[in-house]
Amino acid sequence: MEHAIVISIAVSVFVLLIALIAWNNSKTERKTRRGSQPGHGKHLLHSSYNSHDGAISSAQTHIPKNPKEYAKAMMPKSKGNAK
Repeated sequence: MEHAIVISIAVSVFVLLIALIAWNNSKTERKTRRGSQPGHGKHLLHSSYNSHDGAISSAQTHIPKNPKEYAKAMMPKSKGNAK
């Protein structure tokens, strides 16, 4: 009986802690805006990868800031879409 009370209190504290963390994250998420403002030009992204055998691979990618240009660039090139 005593173990059941201890377990129920521990679960209640755990649930309360998770709820407080979720509430805090949602509160701070509203303050910070993700992404970037639409505009002209492109973002330059750098990426690199070191494999287990010592090979290094790196790349640069240009991402349009304009959402319509970005969506157009992400469309697959197919017979019906090619211009």
